[in-house]
Amino acid sequence: MVRASRGEAAPGMWRREAGTVVRRAVAVPEQAVAPFAISARLRIPRVPTEWALHSHPLHELFWVRGGTLTSRVGDRVFTVFEGHGLWMPAGVVHAGRATAGAEFHDALFTPDRTPFAFGEPKAIAMTPLLESLLAHLSRTDLDAPARARAESVVFDVIEPSRHQFALQLPGDPRIDAIAEALLDDPADGGSLEEWAQRLGISDRTITRAFRQATGLSFAQWRQMLRVHRALMLLSEGFDVMTVSEALGYAQPSSFIAAFRRVMGTTPGAFFDAAREASGNVRNPVSHVQNS
Repeated sequence: MVRASRGEAAPGMWRREAGTVVRRAVAVPEQAVAPFAISARLRIPRVPTEWALHSHPLHELFWVRGGTLTSRVGDRVFTVFEGHGLWMPAGVVHAGRATAGAEFHDALFTPDRTPFAFGEPKAIAMTPLLESLLAHLSRTDLDAPARARAESVVFDVIEPSRHQFALQLPGDPRIDAIAEALLDDPADGGSLEEWAQRLGISDRTITRAFRQATGLSFAQWRQMLRVHRALMLLSEGFDVMTVSEALGYAQPSSFIAAFRRVMGTTPGAFFDAAREASGNVRNPVSHVQNS
């Protein structure tokens, strides 16, 4: 089933772009990869695309080129951009969203033929070698020995990323309205006191609830959310000044400082490292005001 969205908000996800196509994903049958351990494929959504909650009987690894993808798993939102992929274990219920024109790659792994197990969704470092091997396995003319050799190397080189890009949502009815509002508009600069007044609860209650649910203060959680959104916008080609304005920062230097606090480095240095690791020469971050 496919339907078009007019830009409404989706619970626990970023606001949909106008014209988003929402697909009701169907679980991939076991025989989709039999008799192989790994089956890879490529799709390019021509419009922003969202996949409704679903699960697969197979492990799935997905990654993108030239755009971003977000995935909702329970009370976590994962951000996937170039240089990184997301491992989704078999049976885990998830939803996803890809930007228009992004190359959406995924590889399906037969659980009983995969000699390792990530029990939770996990960011994966998409090295040039790993991407090349999976592209090789997308061919339909490989004989069984060639495929088996390539699959064995994939199992040897696949590794978790140093960065795990998961935003923990509160999942607490006292403060869920705050999380939903900030996902809808990350630039919302309402103070703790203003939110307390809006919700009719004390600011101490909000503070305790955020700490208990996410391990972060309200201010820290909002900063983390803005960095996740920044990763998406920068990957899609927006410059630092535009992103800082979209996220409610008074000046780019404030945004860069916030990004550094969360990621340990500036946006430019972060994407330079991701570009070098993935072998992609394109740097999505503008050089303007990005030191």
